[in-house]
Amino acid sequence: MKKFLAIALILCVGAFAFAQQQREVGTPDAERLGIESAQQHIREVSVEKFEHDGFWRSTMSNDNGYTTTRLFRGNPAGKTPIPDEEGLNIPDEHVLGTRVDFLRRGYHDFTIYPSRPIPIEGITKTVSVWVAGRNFNHTLVLLIQDFYGRNYEFIMGRLNFLGWQRMTVAIPPAPDDGLSGVVQRSYHHQGNFGIKIMGFRIDVDPMEARGSYYIYFDDLRAETDLFSEHHRDPDDMVDGW
Repeated sequence: MKKFLAIALILCVGAFAFAQQQREVGTPDAERLGIESAQQHIREVSVEKFEHDGFWRSTMSNDNGYTTTRLFRGNPAGKTPIPDEEGLNIPDEHVLGTRVDFLRRGYHDFTIYPSRPIPIEGITKTVSVWVAGRNFNHTLVLLIQDFYGRNYEFIMGRLNFLGWQRMTVAIPPAPDDGLSGVVQRSYHHQGNFGIKIMGFRIDVDPMEARGSYYIYFDDLRAETDLFSEHHRDPDDMVDGW
């Protein structure tokens, strides 16, 4: 009986500890990603609000179809403002829409990308974006570039839902060698940290590659560690000359 009670107590303690580490089902916890020391300064920052007409573009193979991308007035009802942005009067009235007209069925994809890569300050833990996917079986993929200019892609999930939904993906920490994986910093320099957003790719379900397809984006955000940004040596030299 005593042995049974001891096992039950251990299981309860373990379950409680696991629950403390979870915030939302399916949402990565930035505080638990890539912890190297207690020196972390995690903040949620706005990366792109999709307010600049012509900044985002789209493309796909001409053999498979064609795309059109433009801004529309709108806002996801479930979106909450970032506390640090309150009172700053930052424009947030539009969303980005892309229409795809398929010419034939098949294993197609199309890309939505900015006119230039978008850098994220600090060491990025997670990237999220609000998406209206129109309940199709297509897959959303995030495209990024690391500190060394190497390109990576991360699956954000299926677009088989109605209305707006916030989709989030974790950026895995690099191994200790500082060379492999998604490298976000160089220990030889104290500036130019982070990754760059290169855009999104939508991998199309071949059974649903027909007619016209519409997808909308709003409020691209990141949870990032800004500790090094806030503790730079002001007496250092600047490279790049």
